[in-house]
Amino acid sequence: MTVHRIALTDLERGTPFEARHIGPDTAAQAKMLAQVGFGSLDELTAAAVPDAIKSAGALGLPEARTEAEVLAELRSLADRNTVLTSMIGLGYHGTFTPPVILRNVMENPAWYTAYTPYQPEISQGRLEALLNFQTVVADLTGLPTSGASLLDEGTAAAEAMSLSRRVGKVKDGVFLVDADTLPQTVAVIETRAEPTGVEVVVADLSAGIPEELAERGVFGVLLQYPGASGAVRDLRPVIERAHELGAIVTVAADLLALTLLTPPGELGADIAVGTTQRFGVPMGFGGPHAGFMAVRDKFARSLPGRLVGVSVDADGDKAYRLALQTREQHIRREKATSNICTAQVLLAVMAGMYAVYHGPEGLAAIARRTHRYAAILAEGLRAGGAEVVHDTYFDTVTVRVPGRAAEVVEAARERGVNLRPTDADHVGISCDETTTRAHLAAVWAAFGVEADVEALDPTTFDALPESLLRGDEYLTHPVFHQHRSETAMLRYLRRLADRDYALDRGMIPLGSCTMKLNATTEMEPVTWPEFGQLHPFAPVEQAGGYITLITELEDRLAEVTGYDKVSLQPNAGSQGELAGLLAVRAYHRANGDTQRTVCLIPSSAHGTNAASAVMAGMKVVVVKTADDGEVDVEDLRAKIEQHRDELAVLMITYPSTHGVFEEHVADICAAVHDAGGQVYVDGANLNALVGLAKPGRFGGDVSHLNLHKTFCIPHGGGGPGVGPVAVRAHLAPYLPNHPLQPTAGPATGVGPISAAPWGSAGILPISWSYVRLMGGAGLKRATQVAVLGANYIAKRLEPHYPVLYTGPGGLVAHECIVDLRPLTKATGVSVDDVAKRLIDYGFHAPTMSFPVAGTLMIEPTESEDLAELDRFCEAMIAIRAEIEKVGTGEWPAEDNPLRNAPHTAASVTGAWEHPYTRDEAVFPGGQSKADKYWPPVRRVDGAYGDRNLVCSCPPLDEYEG
Repeated sequence: MTVHRIALTDLERGTPFEARHIGPDTAAQAKMLAQVGFGSLDELTAAAVPDAIKSAGALGLPEARTEAEVLAELRSLADRNTVLTSMIGLGYHGTFTPPVILRNVMENPAWYTAYTPYQPEISQGRLEALLNFQTVVADLTGLPTSGASLLDEGTAAAEAMSLSRRVGKVKDGVFLVDADTLPQTVAVIETRAEPTGVEVVVADLSAGIPEELAERGVFGVLLQYPGASGAVRDLRPVIERAHELGAIVTVAADLLALTLLTPPGELGADIAVGTTQRFGVPMGFGGPHAGFMAVRDKFARSLPGRLVGVSVDADGDKAYRLALQTREQHIRREKATSNICTAQVLLAVMAGMYAVYHGPEGLAAIARRTHRYAAILAEGLRAGGAEVVHDTYFDTVTVRVPGRAAEVVEAARERGVNLRPTDADHVGISCDETTTRAHLAAVWAAFGVEADVEALDPTTFDALPESLLRGDEYLTHPVFHQHRSETAMLRYLRRLADRDYALDRGMIPLGSCTMKLNATTEMEPVTWPEFGQLHPFAPVEQAGGYITLITELEDRLAEVTGYDKVSLQPNAGSQGELAGLLAVRAYHRANGDTQRTVCLIPSSAHGTNAASAVMAGMKVVVVKTADDGEVDVEDLRAKIEQHRDELAVLMITYPSTHGVFEEHVADICAAVHDAGGQVYVDGANLNALVGLAKPGRFGGDVSHLNLHKTFCIPHGGGGPGVGPVAVRAHLAPYLPNHPLQPTAGPATGVGPISAAPWGSAGILPISWSYVRLMGGAGLKRATQVAVLGANYIAKRLEPHYPVLYTGPGGLVAHECIVDLRPLTKATGVSVDDVAKRLIDYGFHAPTMSFPVAGTLMIEPTESEDLAELDRFCEAMIAIRAEIEKVGTGEWPAEDNPLRNAPHTAASVTGAWEHPYTRDEAVFPGGQSKADKYWPPVRRVDGAYGDRNLVCSCPPLDEYEG
């Protein structure tokens, strides 16, 4: 008998995480390599990746660790964070996430692994959830049109500044900001204003707009309501005066306060902005949280970001979709309303569901309790001899203690509470949903005051001004009254999730969007209180674990990309682009090259590139794309020569947006450098480079990375995202910084890009974990398998559809483009028809008509196993056969399964007069009848929705009868 002995160390190691993350196992990889014509992953990538850009040696990262080891390491980091009770305020508040929402939204892959709802037929659940969010914002702000979320309050206010300048009558003049505005909001506005030539003036507007400013001209005004100091004042006089001057008025408002206070729209505001963080979303050391913007109807078509609207499907039934998409950056490019790409959908869903669960009465009760604690706190301080600065406030009290602010704050800290020193003489204290009587006692003690809640409560009056109390009803729609019990809420969330298609159902083969595994181990720490409940402006010494995690992740991303320094502050890829371009701009200005303002962008580039360049004060010059999909080098050289003295930067995506490793990229970078310009390498396609090539080594000066693509932060239905910016050493002095946290960036930085010092820090444990779990060798293999998967699909589909662009040896990078234009010309079957027909086969469509109209861009990622890749290929091949039936006339051009797709259960249970069978409609290609995904609506009529814009819950009368 043979006795097998396996070393204990091998048994302890278990299955490496890499094998869980990468879908195809060794045997599957061998089959795929045979199809592509190579013997190993190394042979494939050696042939696909140009020699000029290949990295030498292994990535200098720590060895991979097991899931248990990484969780233990994260636990030790979490334990180094000290979570005190936060009464700091400044737009970030303690909140209770209802467990039914925590478990069934935030921790549920049906919600967090979904993609942006560009395919509305399979996104009806999250679109309805976003419509709820829009309704909450519109109702509470008193403005009729709200977007489907922005990135945070600071950037929302900056977007409002841009919108005011774009739509207002005053084209010159200043943007006037009230001095009682959140300081981080002011700083973000100033960062965004400077490159576009906008002058921001911060002034005390409590007594109105100073006449000397009125004489200079004012195109926009921003007011905080309640103010950063806590003061609640009637804004109507200053709003009326601003309108007399022709200015657009924005009010940055607290949604919880608006359940009790007169809404901004009723006060006369044109725009309202803010954050929904305190609606059940943890502080997370700064994010992610869903910002919001609501506007008057006349500004709806200029609203930045995404907007959910109500339309109809092919049967005339109500259906939701993203409305007015022609405003977006991918279509309008440098003329877009904004560069926003990622929204904060997952967090918007949570905030909207918080309102659904509590309803208007529950929200008002939370607000009244919060205010009551603030009022009793203030009364106790007054009784003890402290000076409370304001008589009217909602949740924040400012106390004057001459020369004692630091002493009081330290005394409170010793009692487990963080307060906010506004200067040497003043302390700010904010109450919230989580405030208790014990917290009030700790604060009183820190001030040296003795008080008792029971004694003060009967004699303390509310501090909300009578003239500003809200008198109208809000959230009257049935959805905010039907789900009070946890059972009802649970079923509502499940019902909406069932209407959607996410990665938990099957492959989402979107090119350029990298829909890969978001592993449960990576996600788990996000909800730990040590990461979730830390205020972004807590003393940095209380965030030791976070700072270590952030520093390690920055260093590891620098190693992966070949750059010298990384900032994690940008909270979306678009914001990372802006940060990188602002660094380039600052570098040129520091060198005295203020004339360098031209940004060269290939015509195939992501639309955000052009929009970001305009926001950075640059002039966009488009470079042609050659027939093979690469940058037209001759046109590029001509444009470099034409703009040699004005050239600031070239923005390129590598591998190219066409899914090709361009062989001349190093030469292109050299030509730009020779002309005095910088090279920006868009990191959207980094999943094809990690471990194989480093942008910072083959010519890039700056890149943004998409942690929600390459580094496993989930897309969440269109957000959250993180878009770090990575730079070479000469640009490092110009990275983002933050006025409230000096350690968050260089003193010479361009200012904050996001409201919080480290952006969406709450989800950084995901990417940290991914890198730690994979190690350098695992990251490289993930890249190689991603390239293998794309080439496998290309080879399988090539006999049936033309593959539009390939590199050396007919190879693609991590994605491939199949060209439907010849088939459309011959048969009339469009790219939309194929995309919608894929739903009947149980798939989300690939990227449609980008970067080339009439094509599909397919990216399998490394996480999909061979069975799923084959299922997708077989669906595409079967659809090709269906197209042939249309081409031969067997099926009429206007009545066939492709033109009528997708098919709902209702559509195949009624009368049937089509030339194909019901089974052919809904069970094509051997689809499993037991596991069938049924789309909830038929094809949505986009044009109808744009003509008849409805972007909040339908009114009550639609439910009568």
